[in-house]
Amino acid sequence: MMNLSIRQLTTFREVMRAGSISQAARALGRTQPAVSAMIAALERELGFALFLRAQGKLTPTPEARFFLEETEEILGRLDQARQTLAGISKLESGHLRVACHPAASGVFLPGALTGFLAGRPDVRVSLMMRTSRVVEDLIASQQFDLGFAEAPAPRASIRQTDFDLDCICVLAAGHPLADRAAIAPADLDGADLAMLFSEHPITARTRAVFEAAGCRFRHRFELQTFLPGLRLVAAGLCAMICDPVTAHGHLAQAGPGAGLVMRPFRPRVGTRLAILEPAHRPQSRLAAAFRDHLAAEVTSMRDGLAARLAP
Repeated sequence: MMNLSIRQLTTFREVMRAGSISQAARALGRTQPAVSAMIAALERELGFALFLRAQGKLTPTPEARFFLEETEEILGRLDQARQTLAGISKLESGHLRVACHPAASGVFLPGALTGFLAGRPDVRVSLMMRTSRVVEDLIASQQFDLGFAEAPAPRASIRQTDFDLDCICVLAAGHPLADRAAIAPADLDGADLAMLFSEHPITARTRAVFEAAGCRFRHRFELQTFLPGLRLVAAGLCAMICDPVTAHGHLAQAGPGAGLVMRPFRPRVGTRLAILEPAHRPQSRLAAAFRDHLAAEVTSMRDGLAARLAP
């Protein structure tokens, strides 16, 4: 079984390019005897001559010319591998597999990726939008690098970083309550509301806050996601207490105004979001870097919303 070294191959390639041992030695920064010994060892390993030696000159054999093609291909692949590994080391290449829930898929997650991928043209991304429960299962089955969704109950197969965030009251721009610094259940007593389906934690918590305040909770529009509720609110059909990711997405796209006013809701209705990671396989350096970037983006979103909600 042959045992060829990279140094033997690079030496042989340089001798073929230079046409002589002496010129190859100068190009490689080595002595002529060392290059000659390297070529001789390579020939012994291969079992055939690469050069004919006559009157101090080297003439490549036909086998040498064939072997040069193989050598160029091997060394070319090695150079490509070095570049790829260098890119991975610098977090400039690789493949990210990310799953997120619907509220984050339109604006927030693409925005976070846009910032992270700046200067990283060789990073590929698979971005999948699924319900929070499906995102949880995709991470638990170790199929994706990261998930971003409503925080699940702890599972041994998932590492999670939780964020406790405030839900936000959304009103039409001309609503009589639009100039309030914050909205309370008494302000919306019996008013038409757009909320997620009744079993959703945000809806259940909002209903509990209304009941604790002795106010009527009128669930006129039942939604699967908050996004269509924005249009209903802007049309003056209802108010809405929604998650901060949906609010952030609207503000990022539409800017101030656009027919809606957003205010804090008090007492607070909280929602927990989480960055999810597979617990049973090592995380790539690229995925770990994006996790840290995403966590910073969540914090920035939370702080930015708080600053923009004042009337």
